[in-house]
Amino acid sequence: MSGPTVVVHRDAGAVAGAAAERLSARLVDAQKERGTAALALTGGGVGTGTLDALRRGTGRLAVDWGRVDVWWSDERYLPAGDPERNETQARAALLDHVEVDPARVHPMPALDGPDGKDVDAAAQRYADELAAAAPHGRGVPAFDVLLLGMGPEGHVASVFPESPAAHDDRYVVGVHGCPKPPPTRITFGFAALTAAREVWLLVAGAEKAAAVAMALSGAGRVALPAAGAVGRTQTLWLLDEAAASRLPSSLRRL
Repeated sequence: MSGPTVVVHRDAGAVAGAAAERLSARLVDAQKERGTAALALTGGGVGTGTLDALRRGTGRLAVDWGRVDVWWSDERYLPAGDPERNETQARAALLDHVEVDPARVHPMPALDGPDGKDVDAAAQRYADELAAAAPHGRGVPAFDVLLLGMGPEGHVASVFPESPAAHDDRYVVGVHGCPKPPPTRITFGFAALTAAREVWLLVAGAEKAAAVAMALSGAGRVALPAAGAVGRTQTLWLLDEAAASRLPSSLRRL
């Protein structure tokens, strides 16, 4: 696998629009190659904006949404339908507007689900669901694209710097005491974050520039989890100009 590819766009809206165009094309290519496509979604402003841009664009029309498997890389452990859940936001931005197969949409468990307040049991339930859909001998499906955002301190999904999840080798982890509310979450661990064919990090904002530069300069994944989110065939950083402002010009591609 080659090193990461960095592409810089004007602002957050341009990042979302470009990611949407790339995503529709990648899903179409995957369906041509294998008949189906597998996608792992993220939350956050740019992640949700990408889904909204995909809904509004024409590229979505080329995708056979009934043959797309949809997963999530992390989730706030709140009741189903809570507006803060990544699932709720993804459905409003895109999934409720395209003809997905409900059986192929796999939201992470909710607080009012069968595991109640036991987030660790809920995380294991999701791990079991992933394993059931995975090729023999693997713990997760071969996602064609795994979308991720990044926080100012370098977290991805709900894996925060120096947190227990950053040291955990399971595919799915229950998170307790998250430094951002809500404190209880479910997240992919690094075993899942590095299993996708392609990992795309969608990052905008000057407050994230230092973490972007560190992640692309060899930082360790425990100290800066974004540095450890790498794809099997491609790792793509889609940045706005503010987030890329501390990168050397040799790393940028417009």
